[in-house]
Amino acid sequence: MKTLKDVISLKFKTSESEGVIFHGEGQQGDYITLELKKAKLVLNLNLGSNQLGSIYGHTSVMTGSLLDDHHWHSIIIERHGRNINLTLDRHMQHFRTNGEFDYLDLDYEITFGGMPFSGKPSSNSRKNFKGCMESINYNGNNITDLAKRKKLEPSNVGNLSFSCVEPHTVPVFFNATSFLEVPGRPSQDLFSVSFLFRTWNPSGLLVFSNFADDLGNVEIDINEGKVSVHINVTQVKKNQIDISS
Repeated sequence: MKTLKDVISLKFKTSESEGVIFHGEGQQGDYITLELKKAKLVLNLNLGSNQLGSIYGHTSVMTGSLLDDHHWHSIIIERHGRNINLTLDRHMQHFRTNGEFDYLDLDYEITFGGMPFSGKPSSNSRKNFKGCMESINYNGNNITDLAKRKKLEPSNVGNLSFSCVEPHTVPVFFNATSFLEVPGRPSQDLFSVSFLFRTWNPSGLLVFSNFADDLGNVEIDINEGKVSVHINVTQVKKNQIDISS
């Protein structure tokens, strides 16, 4: 395909911070890749470069944040020549691609949810998308519907299920005054705790526990955006350990 105009739209939700949403490339060096990196959306696009190096077409645009929240997000990419409108959840960003070429020349397959291994260093370092997509539309073609009815030729539909499985994890929301208290485990010489958290607040107490027999306590908190662990032990010379990250 050699196109002057492209309109690509889809919706996705995921709890993963990395993953290729779609990818296409051509023998002329053109490519388009939409992916999640560190829970942000990144569009990489190249309408062509020349071998002399005087025309460099690679363009990369980043938008959004915290997109691994397992909520639906909508994407629309509208391209007319070098002019691009990238819309994420109704927030539109306009930019022009680098280089001097207007056509996107993709003569290999377009893949959704990952990219084929091409032997290039960039292909094996990228993760496949893990999550749900719906309403995939590529230049007027309803890809979701065509894939479900097996009308895409040629196509490789691997391990797809046409349903969206909800995660088993149950989040807990805390306001500024709420807390959760659980019973400790006496007669244990091991203290172990793990959890995921997300907050906009730069400071706050995450975990606190007193040790039995007045042996001290452990405290995990956020202080100015950094996570700190404080361990106080009463019966040893070095009675306080502080770790910050």
